[in-house]
Amino acid sequence: MAEAGIASRRKSEELITAGHVKVNGDLVTTLGTKVTSKDDVVVDGVPLNRAKLVYYLLNKPRGVISSAHDEKGRKTVVDILADEVTTRIYPVGRLDYDTTGLLLLTNDGELANKLTHPKYEVDKTYVAKVKGIPSNDELKQLRLGVKIDGKKARPAKANILNSDSKKGTSIISVTIHEGHNHQVKKMFEAIGHEVLKLHRESYGFLTLKGVPAGQWRELKTSEVQQLRKL
Repeated sequence: MAEAGIASRRKSEELITAGHVKVNGDLVTTLGTKVTSKDDVVVDGVPLNRAKLVYYLLNKPRGVISSAHDEKGRKTVVDILADEVTTRIYPVGRLDYDTTGLLLLTNDGELANKLTHPKYEVDKTYVAKVKGIPSNDELKQLRLGVKIDGKKARPAKANILNSDSKKGTSIISVTIHEGHNHQVKKMFEAIGHEVLKLHRESYGFLTLKGVPAGQWRELKTSEVQQLRKL
């Protein structure tokens, strides 16, 4: 229902439990009821037609919310595409308000759920500007997995790209395949280095090549197929 643009996922659940949905003529009020493309789904007497699946890659700028809607009226990543994309889409995972870089948007809920599930181990590479210059021992902690929010994060790849002893900062590449809230920032906080800037430069095999900040492009069919293989 959410993918067809009827309502948000949460609102769709409310419609189901309130008795607004029929499948093959039978009233359905149980959440999680399985349906296929062969089933007739009707919401308040209106047949549900699934929208064409679409996939976009955005180079998210700073100061934009990774959400389809924002209660405070702030600009969202969906707003950036709104002039040209009329299909209801939503971001795959999130980037913080002040984090920039690669973000996928789609209406393919099945693929989005798999891409964000830790068990599929899709690599996400970030470049972080941090305070101080982490020692080898501190980087080793990231590579072994540090504790954040009381739980041990999975091992990450971490390497110093550049450092400035005068300014007391360094640029570090870090690759993770989880997506907990503020994860990269919390990982560096755990080893005593505050993140000043954060940019996601790749998601699996996808990069931002040819996509400037604030711009986007539609994924190629071959790229969508490759994402499914991940």
